[in-house]
Amino acid sequence: MDLLLAIKAAILGIVEGLTEFLPISSTGHLIVAEDLLHFRLASLEAFTIAIQAAAILAVCWELRARILQTLAGLGGDPKAQRLARNVVIAFLPAAVVGVLFKHAIEVVLFHPIPVAMAWVAGGIIILIVERLHVPHQGAERVQTIDDMSWQDALKVGCAQCAALIPGTSRSGATIIGGLIFGLSRRAATEFSFFLAIPTMFGATVYSLYKARDHLNAADMGPYAVSSLFAFVSALVAVRWLLRYIATHDFKPFAWYRIVFGGVIVLTAMTGIVDWSNKGD
Repeated sequence: MDLLLAIKAAILGIVEGLTEFLPISSTGHLIVAEDLLHFRLASLEAFTIAIQAAAILAVCWELRARILQTLAGLGGDPKAQRLARNVVIAFLPAAVVGVLFKHAIEVVLFHPIPVAMAWVAGGIIILIVERLHVPHQGAERVQTIDDMSWQDALKVGCAQCAALIPGTSRSGATIIGGLIFGLSRRAATEFSFFLAIPTMFGATVYSLYKARDHLNAADMGPYAVSSLFAFVSALVAVRWLLRYIATHDFKPFAWYRIVFGGVIVLTAMTGIVDWSNKGD
């Protein structure tokens, strides 16, 4: 593996790690970053999924105490059983829709311009939700993930289906969906993290199986470099976000989405960047 390829892999790992759990769409950022860096591998889809798996390992590490407590309590702890049940229920809608429509979505929407449009649309939605959201601490119906019912979990799971559109953001869909359905910021964010574990591991296994014929031992170097940087940067992002939501809302992320998406659309309209060839 040459130095330039290693640097590109490291940059993509950082992009993935920093954006995976923020409501700004890691998939959208990777699509744009891969094109701008002219990063090409025979198994590019598998590469993307692999570094997403590295990011989710960072969440597993950060939440390891609660995960182990939940697993240990499945035999008799009602709180552990409720959390596990809710995660399974929330996982199912996107799993079903993803299996049925993932290929069609990838063919039509996995390009910078549709991603940019989704960024802008998602940013507008976040601003609307934040404007309508009750701002008083403790006013939300569901304060912690332990207070969630199976109906709450199902609603958040349905909201996660929107994340199949690249540029929407899985964390954004689940967190903002949680706010709409009465969850506190912390409950919505923490449940989004827990829901990411089966969702992303499931997507990893499914996508690697589909891309099995394209896996190449020569690509393992970029995989390893990018995964390492994705793990470390994701761990930093998760810890920062949990501190951030204690005293802040999500409006800065909304404006970031609108500006970033707007720049891509503007450069396409003015001909500064020919995005029509991107992703080929």
